[in-house]
Amino acid sequence: MKAAIVIPARYASTRLPGKPLLARTGKPLIQHVYENALNVKSASSVTVATDDKRIFDAVTAFGGSVVMTSSAHETGSARIAEAAEKIDADIIVNLQGDEPEIEPGHIGRLIKLQAKTEAFASTLACPFPADAKSGPGSPEDPSAVKAILGARIADDARWARYFTRHQAVWPRDEDGAISKPGDYYLHIGVYAFSKASLMEFAAAPAGALEKIERLEQLRILERGGQIAVGLIPHAAPGIDTPEDYEAFVGRMGKGAA
Repeated sequence: MKAAIVIPARYASTRLPGKPLLARTGKPLIQHVYENALNVKSASSVTVATDDKRIFDAVTAFGGSVVMTSSAHETGSARIAEAAEKIDADIIVNLQGDEPEIEPGHIGRLIKLQAKTEAFASTLACPFPADAKSGPGSPEDPSAVKAILGARIADDARWARYFTRHQAVWPRDEDGAISKPGDYYLHIGVYAFSKASLMEFAAAPAGALEKIERLEQLRILERGGQIAVGLIPHAAPGIDTPEDYEAFVGRMGKGAA
């Protein structure tokens, strides 16, 4: 099956305005994401989808493929669905524009999982770090989305039962205290769809659970679709805040030294 990666990118961000164009490393962030995606061997193309001319011009300037989309889209999935209409591929990967360090091999595994299972969609998850027992980045953190997993597909893949911001499951015998964070799975927000399922997903209305949790993947489960979850050892650090970007700049500086 032919796979393509689409990177939705918007200028507005509550916690980090103009994030795709931050360039203290010498390159805009969107270029780091794009160039990393080019290393996914099983992807035939990489495209940025944006509604902002500044991002469009930046991607064009470094020689990337970019398409302008409607400014009316409320989600990245809707944006990539518009872009995907003109892309010749069987599988479309939705790679977030703030994930410059995700391992290309993990995206390749995601593509392979989608091709193998033909699920409505596939995504990734990893165990929480062993020291993440409380506070930000732990299973009790609402911004760290938990994947509740069901039956095995393979040793490194399971079917999703649910996704939640809540601390789930609840360790009753320990009165909610988390002693083994590795028993919880952190959802990593990259998805692979068949082209047909992406179009169906983007056209469907938001579900009740999706509206409550503000997690659009719940729309799939609410509509009876299956999500395959590939398990990887660890998550790459995403960039959501000025502090995240500062740390990224530091890592890039060390890598260049």
